[in-house]
Amino acid sequence: MLYGGYNHNIDKKGRIAIPSKLRDELGSNFMICRGIYGKRCLCVYSNEQWEKLVEKIGELPSAKSSVVRRFLYDGAFNVEFDSQGRILVPASLREYAELEGEAHIIGMVTNLEIWNKEHWAEENEQYTPESIASIVEELDF
Repeated sequence: MLYGGYNHNIDKKGRIAIPSKLRDELGSNFMICRGIYGKRCLCVYSNEQWEKLVEKIGELPSAKSSVVRRFLYDGAFNVEFDSQGRILVPASLREYAELEGEAHIIGMVTNLEIWNKEHWAEENEQYTPESIASIVEELDF
C-alpha cells in the first residue's frame, strides 16, 4: 500500500525522485496522468491499479465513460524509473499541475498524487482536526 507525504524537487528537465518504499509498490513501469478527483494534481498508478481504473470507467454509461476516457487518456503516459529512482513528468502534465521547483507526493493507498507544493498547502489548510473527525464519524469505527 502507498502511504506517506514527501517533498521533492522537480529538476529543470522535469524529473522528480520517488521515495524507494513507494517505488517498490509501483513496479518497474506504471502510468501517470491528470488527477480525476477534481483537483489539479497528477495521479500515478501501478499497471494493476490502472487496469482496475480502466475497467471501472468502462462500467459507466457510454456517454459518461467517453468523457472520462478523453480527459484521462489524453494526458496519460507510461513511465519508468531512471537509475536514480526518478521519473520524467511529461511537460503537458507539469503544465497542467503547475509543477516546478518543489512538489508534494502523497501515497493514497492505491495510487500516488503529485501536487504543486503551494497548491497542496492551500488544499491542506481546509483540513482541520474537526473537519476530519466529522467525516470519520461516518465510519462508525
